[in-house]
Amino acid sequence: MTRATSVTPTTRHRRRRIARKPVVGSLAAGVLLTGAWYATATATPAAKAADDLAVTNTTVNLAAKFPYLSAGYNNTREWTRTATAVAPNGTLRVAWPASDGIHVTPLTKAGKRSGSDTVVKGAKEVGGLVAHNDGFALVTRVADSNKWKETAAALVRYKNGKQAFRTKLTGTASNDTAPLLDGQLAWNGKKYGAYFVVHGAGGFADGHFGDKLAYVSAKGAKLNGGWGWGCSHNEGIALHAEPTGAFTSLCFDDWRSGLFVSTGIGAPDNAPVVQREQCWAGYCGGTFPGRTGDLVKSSTGRYATAFASRGAASAAKNPDDASGRGWTVKPKTKTHQVAVAFLKNRNSPAGKPTYLTNAPGTEHVNVRIAPYGKDRLLVSWESLKNAKCANGTCTGTFTGTHLRLIDWNGKFKTPDKVVKARITGDIATLADGSLTWAYAPVTPSYSTALTGASPTTKTLRIARLER
Repeated sequence: MTRATSVTPTTRHRRRRIARKPVVGSLAAGVLLTGAWYATATATPAAKAADDLAVTNTTVNLAAKFPYLSAGYNNTREWTRTATAVAPNGTLRVAWPASDGIHVTPLTKAGKRSGSDTVVKGAKEVGGLVAHNDGFALVTRVADSNKWKETAAALVRYKNGKQAFRTKLTGTASNDTAPLLDGQLAWNGKKYGAYFVVHGAGGFADGHFGDKLAYVSAKGAKLNGGWGWGCSHNEGIALHAEPTGAFTSLCFDDWRSGLFVSTGIGAPDNAPVVQREQCWAGYCGGTFPGRTGDLVKSSTGRYATAFASRGAASAAKNPDDASGRGWTVKPKTKTHQVAVAFLKNRNSPAGKPTYLTNAPGTEHVNVRIAPYGKDRLLVSWESLKNAKCANGTCTGTFTGTHLRLIDWNGKFKTPDKVVKARITGDIATLADGSLTWAYAPVTPSYSTALTGASPTTKTLRIARLER
């Protein structure tokens, strides 16, 4: 576990929280998203040629309004996270936030509603979802009493429509709170791993932001392992469950500037470097969409993750940082390009990242990766042409959602395909290798910052990409 060396008494290292809070309500007419599209309500998957990447959609009506945008760093527009998970029996759960709590919608294997929502009252954020045959487990934020008057992280388990346990993962005893999660939840059949951002509320880390990995049993008991303070600040989290030992994890650390392997060790100074990036708060924020990343494991034990990257023209330790932990990175490009990085095992990077794009005038956001069959990976991103960048974030004209297949060496297996579907949250892999996810049925606009409350929708699209 990383201890006091993760922080120094400096005001710079306090996380900017105001712009990261999800917003709910109606948006002024001048900033409403344009170009909304609505596909056939219950599209039937047609026979598809190999690798044509045809996405089909089913509409699900919602019982409450879903605010589908959130303000990121510099108020950049980000999708409010939805989480889609598949249970062992093939049924689906989709988690999404509303004003009355977090809704978890049950779906059939075909992506159609199969019952009424379970509403986790008082919950504030979707921080990770696991689907079980009899319900689900959700990492979220709940009310708490602490010096900052902030929420606590909690793992909530529902069985057959009733709450089985609610285990708080932050509190007075551990001197931490969770005003936001940017989290991930993983399950290996025996225990849960919850990885999320924490705010120090006493002790050595008072007032600073780091991250925490907590393990919880199937019955809601806290287990040994993980850490109480790791990446600081954490600008992006990825987690993958393992049958035994530590779950594999990654973090974007703004102080050391880059993407690091934090598996089993929190994120001490010698954490393996995946990629150096300019990561002061806001500059690499968003490299993983919504600060949460995908981490895919191959049948041979390798791993892959994808992110938006500006690269590193140079990287050196910051001589003005007495702690010796700070790095200064000069980015190669103003705009973010699509990068894929590989690990040869749960602890070790495998060479330099592979770049899938090279378009300096185009910004790339919402970069995701998922398994596609035995030996390929699906990479997706959204592109913004005529990008204008300041303080590490960019605006531009949305030009589409891109899909591309690559192999485990990063080589292209298909050209880009631009589709109408969006990917606005966690992707679930079905038993036959097909992919499914939920998203708001609107076309995004990234031409201006989000300066008002989020628009809302009362429908979701359940997308499916057949294998």
